[in-house]
Amino acid sequence: METVGIFGIQFVLSVIVFALIARWYVAPWLSEKSTQFALATLILPHAFRHIGLTFLTPAVVSEAMPRTFAMGAGYGDFASGLLAILALVALHRNWASAFTLVWVFSIVGTLDLLNALRQVDAVPHFGAAWYIPTFLVPLLIVTHVMVFARLVRRSQTSLKSTHLQPASAH
Repeated sequence: METVGIFGIQFVLSVIVFALIARWYVAPWLSEKSTQFALATLILPHAFRHIGLTFLTPAVVSEAMPRTFAMGAGYGDFASGLLAILALVALHRNWASAFTLVWVFSIVGTLDLLNALRQVDAVPHFGAAWYIPTFLVPLLIVTHVMVFARLVRRSQTSLKSTHLQPASAH
């Protein structure tokens, strides 16, 4: 079997397994929690995205690793991880900007993952970093989807509650 085919199978199966875990166990449990707690829980794995810097380590990945992939994935993950940590702190400290920071983190983090996934030419050069895109990235994708779902649900609830408020008399 070709390397890209093996990658595809492992990636898809990991997404499926993480999606099932999310649907059967994580989502029901988080539905009983506050939005802030749920978002913080979903963001926690992203705080470890500094691991993506591994793609910049020649001792781990092939020397033939496309530089554009290594730079984009390494620094994109690093930036996403820093944004995740900032969002976690904001949620924990109840900052007024917390939900905005979560939106920014999740948009940037998702775009980073999509950018890396489109670069199939890098797959044969992952070397020992193979576990990152075949195991960690599927987890990150599933949690990003869950974060977006929670944020959208929060926004819709906020819009409904503002429409139900009587207009103040002046």
